[in-house]
Amino acid sequence: MTLYTKFLLLGLIFFLGNLLLPCTSIGQSTSKLSDEDAFFIKKIYNTALKDPIGHQWLDHICTEIGGRLAGSSNAAAAVTYTAQMLDTLGLDVSLQPCEVPHWERGATEIVKIINSPTQGDIPLRALALGNSIGTGNKGLTAQVVEVQSLDDLEALGTKGLAGKIVFFNRPMDPTQIRTFNAYGGAVDQRVYGASRASKYGAIACLVRSMTTRKDNYPHTGVQVYEEGVKKIPSLAISTMAADKLSEMISQEATTVYVKNNSRMLAPKTSHNVIGEWKGSNHGDEIILVGGHLDSWDVGEGAHDDGAGCVQAMDALRILKACEYIPQRTLRTVLFMNEENGLGGGLAYAKTSNEKNEFHLAAIESDAGGFSPRGFACSAEETVFTSRFKKLLESFSLLESYGLYLENGGGGADINPLKSQKGLLIGLRPDSQRYFDYHHTEIDTFDKVNQRELQLGAAAMASLIYLIDKYGL
Repeated sequence: MTLYTKFLLLGLIFFLGNLLLPCTSIGQSTSKLSDEDAFFIKKIYNTALKDPIGHQWLDHICTEIGGRLAGSSNAAAAVTYTAQMLDTLGLDVSLQPCEVPHWERGATEIVKIINSPTQGDIPLRALALGNSIGTGNKGLTAQVVEVQSLDDLEALGTKGLAGKIVFFNRPMDPTQIRTFNAYGGAVDQRVYGASRASKYGAIACLVRSMTTRKDNYPHTGVQVYEEGVKKIPSLAISTMAADKLSEMISQEATTVYVKNNSRMLAPKTSHNVIGEWKGSNHGDEIILVGGHLDSWDVGEGAHDDGAGCVQAMDALRILKACEYIPQRTLRTVLFMNEENGLGGGLAYAKTSNEKNEFHLAAIESDAGGFSPRGFACSAEETVFTSRFKKLLESFSLLESYGLYLENGGGGADINPLKSQKGLLIGLRPDSQRYFDYHHTEIDTFDKVNQRELQLGAAAMASLIYLIDKYGL
């Protein structure tokens, strides 16, 4: 198993595991908190909403820089820009090197049903999945076999799949209220489908896009090749294209032509961007707030995860504007390579552990810039209950802002810090529209509402304030 495959699997195991964890609120606080705390949190919200600097930063990241796949020139430009912005806040700014994969999509993908006796050729909108190999310039043509799950492959076997294109068409479950649970229930076919199909002789893989919406925008995303298994091209098609392909398969033997020119190049060195504000009394305890700076190459990476990055930056900007003096060290970290390798998160945790640092809390925003609904927490089992209950004592101050506190959360980039036994916290915005845009060309700046974005930054700044003042 290659190093990057290990990185991907670590992140995916964490991410999918947390999607399916039960999220249960634990108790209610009866502690009496001071009016001073309530007034200060109100000041945080006023500052965030009256002075939407984060929204301005996001505008530049999205519209001036654009998609920021790790290893690309756009990713490097985003590192430079965000480091400059953190410097303007008076933070101690540093760039932390991390090795990242360098994958290129290549020319526009072509997928089409060909030579249908009833309808002729039918184009299907598609995007190569992250880290996929290409078909070569000639493309490939084969009959398509539709399946609903990875288990279906075993039933069909080599006899039914050799020389064929496998089409995974299991949709996300629209009845799930939290759409991340629906995503977790369907994404295995995207991540592992190509290698599983290749074991039975399939020559390519098509996957229904990970969204509940019916549209013609394909959704890319990472896929993982199993070591020792022949690599085959793997592409996602839009939900409308998937429905059309399924309809045609049900009516007649269907042949599809696939062409993509994706390729993996030599790894590159990129950087995490770190901005630090040293604490006054407990400087050896760190409260981290972050998001991931990389995004897929299509679209502008606005909700995933430009929004999370600017919220993390803005959280410290807001506290400075409120003339707050932190007791603990506050650190904004913009991680590189969450999407197709997790290089930044692993490099950060490795260096932190080597320095014997202690992260009392790590807060990540990586679920879109929609209206914040609450936070979800996780930690090493021996400390979770005590730390969670301690946070709950002061969290009642945020309930009036419509926020809840749950167990069962965190984030892919901060999860490697779990061994330090601090609290890992994920911001949970409203999830209903997230997968409309996730990993698509329409994840653009205009889809992010300024007020909703700033409310998320205020929620994170308020949580930092409570943890810093009362500890865990």
